[in-house]
Amino acid sequence: MYTKEAVAKRILQLCQEKNIAINALANLSGVSPSTVYSMLNKKSQNPGVVSIKKLCDGLEINLKSFFDDPIFEDLEQEIR
Repeated sequence: MYTKEAVAKRILQLCQEKNIAINALANLSGVSPSTVYSMLNKKSQNPGVVSIKKLCDGLEINLKSFFDDPIFEDLEQEIR
């Protein structure tokens, strides 16, 4: 799995855990819904750390909590 896919899966996982819809997360985070949806699909190949931080703020977690998940342990090499 590549980093972008892991980030998308982690966002969806956290939304499910906290019972928050994607649009609600966008509103809580001050990020447009289109930005969040582009992070979840193939449109955004490089979701920015600032956008991820804003989503974390909306989820009331820190960046360490976001990335401290087994999904990020065995990522594919990004250099191609």
